[in-house]
Amino acid sequence: MRLFNLKIGTLCYINDGNRTLMLHRIKKEDDMHEGKWNGLGGKLEDGESPEECVIREVKEESGLNITNPTLKGILTFPKFDEVDDWMVFVFVLNEFSGELSECDEGVLEWIDNEKVMSLNLWDGDKIYMKWLTGHSFFSAKFIYKKRILQSHKVVFYD
Repeated sequence: MRLFNLKIGTLCYINDGNRTLMLHRIKKEDDMHEGKWNGLGGKLEDGESPEECVIREVKEESGLNITNPTLKGILTFPKFDEVDDWMVFVFVLNEFSGELSECDEGVLEWIDNEKVMSLNLWDGDKIYMKWLTGHSFFSAKFIYKKRILQSHKVVFYD
């Protein structure tokens, strides 16, 4: 008897001071995020820590080498894809090197910070992304049904 299937991933928001690197998900077939803008990241591989995962995923998706990612929060998405629960470690950073490369999942673009919230984001992203600049660590749960946000709750830690 399967109780639940938990997928663990990372998300990273890279900021250069005035802009945030965002991924417009328009290339991957059967992508549940198709048309949405996201930070960079992906699933943890066997034996990987969240920090190792975010460094690897950012390199794979963007070509950038990142240092000192700061863990800002943990997001839980019960049955986000109608099947699996997701737990996502959210990082921010502003230390990186290298040149942007092409991404298989979409188009990478530096977006002016004041324009990020006007992108086609998931409704939950519009909520938690406002917490990324604060000093508190957060743990939040976002409940979606058929890709529509139903509710959320959050706990902040100082």
